Amino acid sequence: MKSIPVAKPLVGRDDIRAVVKVMKSGGLAQGPQVGRFEKEFSNFVGGRECVAVNSGTSGLHVALLSLGIGPGDEVIVPSFTFAATANSVALTGGTPVFVDIDASTYNIDPKLIEAAITPRTKAIQVVHLYGLPADMPPIIEIAKRHNLLIIEDAAQAHLAAIEGNPVGTFGDAAVFSFYPTKNMTSGEGGMVVFAQPEPARLARLLRNQGMEQRYQNEVVGFNLRMTDIHAAIGISQLAKVKNWTTKRQENADYLNLKIESAVTPITPMGFEHVYHQYTIRIKKHRDAFSKKLTELGIGNSVYYPTQVHKLPSFRRSIDLVNTQSATEQVLSLPIHPSLSKRDLKRIASAVNQIGHELN
Repeated sequence: MKSIPVAKPLVGRDDIRAVVKVMKSGGLAQGPQVGRFEKEFSNFVGGRECVAVNSGTSGLHVALLSLGIGPGDEVIVPSFTFAATANSVALTGGTPVFVDIDASTYNIDPKLIEAAITPRTKAIQVVHLYGLPADMPPIIEIAKRHNLLIIEDAAQAHLAAIEGNPVGTFGDAAVFSFYPTKNMTSGEGGMVVFAQPEPARLARLLRNQGMEQRYQNEVVGFNLRMTDIHAAIGISQLAKVKNWTTKRQENADYLNLKIESAVTPITPMGFEHVYHQYTIRIKKHRDAFSKKLTELGIGNSVYYPTQVHKLPSFRRSIDLVNTQSATEQVLSLPIHPSLSKRDLKRIASAVNQIGHELN
C-alpha cells in the first residue's frame, strides 16, 4: 500500500496564483504583500504588532535582540525542543538556562522555573511544543514576581489558545514559523509579534540593515527580510488555516479514541491543541516500534531525539529526568489535514498491532 507521509505541505492553486501575480508585478522583494501579511496575521494575535522575517529562527533572534537580551543575560528555556530555541539566545551573547519539562505535556514545567532564576536572568522563553500551549498563567505570575520578560516560541502553535486567548498574546514577544511542514506555510518565513510598538520598530530596523528610510542606517542590522513572494503564499494560507486546524483536531480525536497500545497526547482543560505533531509515548522499544511502522508504510519521526543541552554546541552537565525520558520514548505520527479516514484507520491499526507484538 502507498506510504502515508508523516508531514505533507498543503499548497493549492490559489497559493500558486498568488505567487504568479507577484512574479508578474515585478516587485519580488519585501513590499506591499509583506505589509498586508503582517496586518492580516495581526488579527490572529489580538491585533498585536507583527514583523515578518525570513524564518522562525531569525524571528527568535530578532525578538530577543529587540527586547534588549544580550551578553551577560540569562534566558530560561526548555531542553526538549528544536535547537533554534537555545541557539537564538546564544546568538545574542546571552546564556540559555535549561529547565525540565512536564512529563505529560512536554512543555516547560512552571514549578521548576523559579529555582533556575538568578540575578542575571532576564527572560523566560517558553515553547508551545507540538501545538499545545505551555502553561502560561503560572509562568506569567513568575515573570511578574521577578520582573522578567516572556518570549513565546510559537513556531508550532498557530491558533493554539488557552481559555480562548491565542498564543502570541501572553508574552512580550512571540514568534511563529512558516516552514513548509508547519500548520501553515509561506514557503519559508517567520512572524515576530510584539506587545509594544517600540521593540517592534527596532525589529523592523534589525531585519532591514538597520534602516527604516533607505540609507539612513540607525542601528547595525541584518538582512532578514521576507519577500513579497513568500508573503503572498502566507496571505493565501491564512484563509485556510482555521479549517486545516479543525481537521487536525478531528484527526487527533479519532486517533485518541482508537489507539490502545501507546500513551496518546493530553490536552489540559481550557487549552486548545492544534496538533502540529501528534506525538505518542512508547515506553518500551520505541526505535523498534518506529522501524515496524515504517515497514508498514506509516511515516513517523522522533521530535526530538537529543536533549538540546547535550548537543555539542552546549554540553551542560545537568540531569533533566523528564526531558531524557521524552527523548527516548516519543514518536510522532501523521496528523496533517490531507489524511483520509482510511489513512487514519491504517495508522491506528498499525500502532495497535505493533504495540501488541512488542509487548
